[in-house]
Amino acid sequence: MALTPLDIHNKEFSKGFRGYDEDEVDEFLDRVVKDYEDLIKENMALKQKIEELTGKLEHYTKIEETLHSAIIVAQQTAQEVKENALGEAELIRKEAEQEGKRSLEATFVRVEKIRQEIEELVKQAIVFRSRFKTLLEAQLEIVNSEDWREFERQNPAAAGI
Repeated sequence: MALTPLDIHNKEFSKGFRGYDEDEVDEFLDRVVKDYEDLIKENMALKQKIEELTGKLEHYTKIEETLHSAIIVAQQTAQEVKENALGEAELIRKEAEQEGKRSLEATFVRVEKIRQEIEELVKQAIVFRSRFKTLLEAQLEIVNSEDWREFERQNPAAAGI
């Protein structure tokens, strides 16, 4: 068991023949007791400081672990966000390509329809021209007919108009 300041203070020495000077021994023991008490107090204060610092160290270690975990989670989340963004970008690109193809196909269909309409209009114009030519020729034939000449001979005033 450890020696306490009280043990030192209460220590009684047996007296021998021509022993030490009692006052000098008592004075020395008082000094030893005081120094020993100071060492014990300092030791207790240091132990308390160690406990405090150990507690803080544990606290900061937990904070460090939490931060480390948070960083890992943030990195994983960032990677997931990046992967999701790339996936979404690829999906948007594919949708845009499909929309472009549909739009191009629709344009080709419209172009073909307009080409067919133009062909139909050209056919109709040819038919119209042919009919109009036939009509004009028929009208010219009427104008050049003998009946018309006969009418002009009978009505000289109508011929001058």
